[in-house]
Order: sequence, then structure tokens, then C-alpha cells
Amino acid sequence: MPNKRPTIKDAHKRIKEEVNRLKESHRIEHDVFYQALEEVLLSIAPLYLADEKYANHNIIRRLATPDRIIKFKVEWMNKENKIRVNTGYRVQFNNSLGPYKGGLRFHPSVNEGVLKFLGFEQILKNSLTGLFIGGAKGGSDFDPKGKTDFEVMNFCTSFMRELHKYIGPRMDVPAGDIGVGAREIGYLFAEYKRITSTFDGVLTGKPLFFGGSLARTEATGYGVVYFTEAMLEMEHKESLKGKVCTVSGAGNVALYTIEKLYQQGAVPVTCSDSKGMVYDARGVDLEYLKDLKFKRRGSLEEYVEKHPESSYVPVSEYPEGGHAVWDIECYAAFPCSTQNELTELDAKNLIKNGCTSVTEGANMPSTPEAMELFVKNKICFGPAKAANAGGVAVSNFEMSQNASMLKWSFEEVDAKLKTTMYDICQNIASTAKEYGVEGNYIDGANIAGFKKVADVMIAEGI
Repeated sequence: MPNKRPTIKDAHKRIKEEVNRLKESHRIEHDVFYQALEEVLLSIAPLYLADEKYANHNIIRRLATPDRIIKFKVEWMNKENKIRVNTGYRVQFNNSLGPYKGGLRFHPSVNEGVLKFLGFEQILKNSLTGLFIGGAKGGSDFDPKGKTDFEVMNFCTSFMRELHKYIGPRMDVPAGDIGVGAREIGYLFAEYKRITSTFDGVLTGKPLFFGGSLARTEATGYGVVYFTEAMLEMEHKESLKGKVCTVSGAGNVALYTIEKLYQQGAVPVTCSDSKGMVYDARGVDLEYLKDLKFKRRGSLEEYVEKHPESSYVPVSEYPEGGHAVWDIECYAAFPCSTQNELTELDAKNLIKNGCTSVTEGANMPSTPEAMELFVKNKICFGPAKAANAGGVAVSNFEMSQNASMLKWSFEEVDAKLKTTMYDICQNIASTAKEYGVEGNYIDGANIAGFKKVADVMIAEGI
């Protein structure tokens, strides 16, 4: 009797067994990492069924295990001349496609599990850009919020004294992330120069006078909107022009998403921070928000003082398991805050209110239950590893400019960014169609990103 042809269900079972073996092999549970890992691996079942070489070369286990995890002590002096101690990390995940590339995050929530999740996602995100960069992530549980410039400089200097041993322009090129902006990158780069006596493009997101790229600050937010436009076009939906859009977050990604939405003729009506959400039906005041969040580092509660016709909803006033920003009627939604911020309840509210498109600006902001609902209800859904790849794409452009000692104009970088985001979207759409999941941008992104890295790993041997 001939062998029964394996099914998607069989592939899912095999993949889940492999993920469980990976969990058992680690003494510490990293829930957010395994959430990301399982979501990706279940998506690639059609690829596993189409070609046995990925299973035969044990690609799942090899790709899910970082090349190395570097953990180190960071001692620094605060403004009271007291010595403080934090933990620093660099998770160098995979360099099959090029030098390790991924941001540094300074936030109290940083731990090994969070960085493994971010680093794994970075492998596939960087793969989707079509550029020659591998995946990594790093950072520290240090919190720059409320610290003086002197304290942040002291911490960054100490952090780089250890990190410099493991990075280089052809080895590992970190960038910024949450808590690491131009100020922090400047301090880190200056210490790297002092230690190595070289002016290398070893960090991206640098201030312009250190060799930074124009449009890098705006890149992730702008790219999210470019990706959405491409996705809506491919799915034969109406454009963003004149449409009401909701955005969460009030950081770099959120505010430049809002800026590009305005440039494309849309009406972004919300933003949020850790304390609550602002809703301004006329469209949020972007210039005021930039001053409030970038310069004064204030709370969104102040927004209604300037604009009394708007409303502010504190986090405490909304039902548990949901967020007020996703209960506003909109054509397109842009979660740009943090992981798992958009829940099953939020997804139900968006669908009920007629939302057509959801595009992730943050890293994995939608829970698995929310993503399942979006796919089931045929919402145009742009997953983070594809939609927010604009930042790392322009970081690579910065590396190119540094290597050639050239400077590109804002318009040149922006045009290259738009082309890259459209190319990513088209690649995902065609891959989804090829593997029988047409219209599913989650599976399309995971298959396309995984396949490219896996094929190179197989070609490399062991």
C-alpha cells in the first residue's frame, strides 16, 4: 500500500513537536520567543510539505538557536556619584545573509527572552528586505527615562566598553530601538571611536554629523504606510486618501506613521502612551505631539489642555483585555506601541467597526488570537516583520553610505525606501499565492523570509 501523502495537519504536528523539544532543552521559559517561533513555523508548513530538504537539514532547530548569546555586567555612576549595575546583552542570531544587524533596546523589560524573540524576528525581517544583512538584537534593562544626559552618557560609555569586542562594520552593526535614540547612539559611537581609534560605520541611526543617514528617523513609520498602500493596491481596496486611521503609540514609529499618513491624505485621529489614549476627530496635532513627546517628554494628558475639543481616555477606564484606541471606527489601523498590545477583544472591535486594514508598526503587537481573527475575516493584515522593515532597510542604506563615504539626499533615501517596501509586499503576495495561501500576508512573509535564509544555510553546509 503506498505511503499516505503528508498533510498540513501532519506538518503542523511535526513542527509543534520540534518547538516543544526546543522548549524542553532550555531551563528558562521564554514565552514571547516561543510565541513568535511557533507563529512563524506553523506558517511554513506548506514549504515543509513542498520540499523535504528543510526537514532533512534540521533547519528549524538550527535557525531557532542563536549563534551566540552575550551577557555582561554594566557598571556606571549616577548623578549622586553612586555606582549602579545593569545587565547588557547581545543576541547574535544568524549571519548567513550578512553581518548581524538589529537594534539595541534600553528598557526595564529587557531580558534574554525578549531579545531572543526580537532577534529571531529580525532574521526574517532582514531577509525580506532583500539586503545582505543577518539578524541580531541587544540591549539592557537600564531605563533612560528620567535620567540626566550625564547619567545616560555614563551608562552608554560603560555599555560600549564591553559591547565593542563583539561588533564591527562587517561583523555586527547595531542600531537604535526603544530607549536608544540619537542621543544614546551618539554616546555609544563616541566611545567606540575612543576605544578602537576608527571611524567605522559600526552603528546605524547615528546623528548626521557622525555619518548618519537622512530619513533614518522617519524610516520605520514611513515604511509602514508605504507597505499599507502597496497591500491595499494588491488587494484591490481603496487607497488611504481621505480615510480615517487609528494609530497606537506616541514614539518615533507612531509619530512618523502619522506624519506619512497626513502626507498621503489620510486622517490619523488617535495616538496613545502608557497612561491613555487621545482621540481627535479632526486629526491629531502632529507638531504639538512632536514637541510634547520628543522635546518635553510629557504625557498625552496634556494634549486635551491644548485641544479641549479632543478626548483623553485613561487606560484604567477601558475594559480589561482591550484598548480604547481600537474601539474607534477607522478604515486602517496601525499598532505602533509594543508587543501583544492588540488583543482578541480589540480585533473584534476593529472588525465590528468596519476596519479594512491593520498594519503592524511595532514588533508583534497583535496577539495570535487577534491575527487569527484578521485572517479569518479577510482583513488586509501587514505583519511586523514585513511592514516595519523600513527602519532596517534605511539602516542598510546608511551602511552603504558609510562604506562609500557618500551622502544621499532625503529624497533619494525616501524613494529607495518606498521601492523596498513595495518590493517586500509584492514578494510576500506572490509567495503566498505560490504556496496556496493567497491573500495571507502572515504566511507569505514567514515563508518568503524563512526560505531565503534556509536556502543559504543549506548552501553553507555545517
